[in-house]
Amino acid sequence: MKALPHIADKLKLAMGLDMATVGASLIERVVRERMTALEISDDSLYLALLQTSAAELQSLIELAVVPETWFFRDREAILAAARLARERLAAQPALPIRILSLPCSTGEEPYSLAMALLDAGLLPGQFVIDAYDIRTRSLEIAAAGIYGRNSFRGRDLGFRDRYFTAHDGQWHLQPHIREQVRFAPGNLLAPDFLRHAAPYDFIFCRNVLIYFERDVQHTVVNLLEGLMKPDAVIFVGPAEGGILLSPRLESAGIALAFGFRKRPVQRASGHVPAWAAPAKTAAVPPPVSAIPMGAPAVAAKRRPAVPAPSAMASPPVALPSGQLERARLLADQGQLEQAQALCQEAIQEQGPSAAAFYLQGLILDAGGDHEQAQRCYRKALYLEPEHQPALLHLAALLQAQGDIAGAERMRQRAARLSPSREDAHG
Repeated sequence: MKALPHIADKLKLAMGLDMATVGASLIERVVRERMTALEISDDSLYLALLQTSAAELQSLIELAVVPETWFFRDREAILAAARLARERLAAQPALPIRILSLPCSTGEEPYSLAMALLDAGLLPGQFVIDAYDIRTRSLEIAAAGIYGRNSFRGRDLGFRDRYFTAHDGQWHLQPHIREQVRFAPGNLLAPDFLRHAAPYDFIFCRNVLIYFERDVQHTVVNLLEGLMKPDAVIFVGPAEGGILLSPRLESAGIALAFGFRKRPVQRASGHVPAWAAPAKTAAVPPPVSAIPMGAPAVAAKRRPAVPAPSAMASPPVALPSGQLERARLLADQGQLEQAQALCQEAIQEQGPSAAAFYLQGLILDAGGDHEQAQRCYRKALYLEPEHQPALLHLAALLQAQGDIAGAERMRQRAARLSPSREDAHG
């Protein structure tokens, strides 16, 4: 396709999707799909259409961005935000908590936040959640609040019984949860995107930055930093920690949540609120190598992007009792070395298991040892080739290290383990 580089440039300008980062095969696949739908055989003619039709550009974006998500996918970050929100309201009850979720995909992340906040004791009027995505189809699904089985993973599904109604093999989210989230279309790279918005207490922007080239990463981080209150926390994916670290941002020290905040400014009183104080065992990932409102689809069929699999504390594969459960609890408390030692103890006493190696990988990820984390994920996959969270975490690490082909292979393997997003939502 002779016009492919120019089409790729058009996508990059519109949404930051860099062909050098995601691979030419992704761009070529979605372009061919749109050309087939329009019965256009000459890619130069399709390029001409893209240059004159905003609607066709949006259609191409819809294909290139099909994020993978599920409820409570990033459990540690979500529960950390709920806990901190409760503490902040106790200190400043008159101020509602403001949360930003982007890309929000089909709504599972912001709705999970709403459920977690209510479970933590917050009242509906005490928080607002703004959710943006570049993909209009995702926003339509989110607004409907009707989900299939692919949106519910892991064993801790008590929230589904509390907040959903089952009907014809699908689950309908209760209206009072839907009312807590304000959905809107948005593009991180648009010149006017949230430029004059009020700042937020918490921002969720996970597994987006790794797909931008470095200059765009800096632009987006500057935008997000400007949207943070002085004591705000921003949550990103495990492979994105090095992108956030700067003279102005530091780790929030929340184990396995990958949260960052502004470095504290010296106060005249020298007093820092308890909920804003640095954790003693902050795990700061080292810089990684160098999207858009959602990750690009990458499999041969329309496929989700790299997620950070949820449940760092509650993966779909159940953890054995004993050492691994205690290891998870220690990791949640930031005691990563002790947690790692317990994982090793479990392997020695119970034998190697995918659950143990997966948890080890998460702990190493949180501590910034991405090379060893990658090895642990591979060991988990050797023992259990269909361990989807390990596949997706490994894909994120490979993507961040510049191994685009390797990341795509992992995502394709994960893609075969669950139905397409459109099928999952009906």
